[in-house]
Amino acid sequence: MRVRDWQDILADVVESDVDPGGWRAVGGDRAGGVGEDLYFGHPREGVFHVKTYARNPFQVEGVGAEVARRIDDDLDPLFPEGATDGMFGVQQPLDGDEDPERKANQLEEVVRTHADAPTTPDALFEDVMDVLDSPAYGPMEFDHYDRPDSADDLAETFEEAERLLDAELDDLVDESVERGFQ
Repeated sequence: MRVRDWQDILADVVESDVDPGGWRAVGGDRAGGVGEDLYFGHPREGVFHVKTYARNPFQVEGVGAEVARRIDDDLDPLFPEGATDGMFGVQQPLDGDEDPERKANQLEEVVRTHADAPTTPDALFEDVMDVLDSPAYGPMEFDHYDRPDSADDLAETFEEAERLLDAELDDLVDESVERGFQ
């Protein structure tokens, strides 16, 4: 297992060539310190774990690693199946060749279509992700105030990775957090 910057892990997710709607995620508060834990999983791409903390409102730092090469039968129940708790989407900025106005018009048309027809929130979300060319999206179980049981179960399953990533994130926090008044 190789520990890398959390943004490198997200780049792996973005650059994967799997079905973008097949991703699932679990996350919440970090069990042993400041920050958050997040697990991304796709049946064909594997499981990625990132630990982050907000250094300030504009800067997030963190570490991550690929912890499994695929989601097997033991891991599958630890990830949400449907959008009962929420959804997530990974976004990229428009590249230089894309026309922002055209994208906005497409997005407006999707919202208008869903407003005029019987639909579901999941269908709207999926259509929006398609218009925005999201490279990864799907159901997510996330607790903003604690951590879901499935995050604890994943931490136990990948105990060695948990210890290593915790140590790396603690080093980042210690290096970048200034104490006292200046």
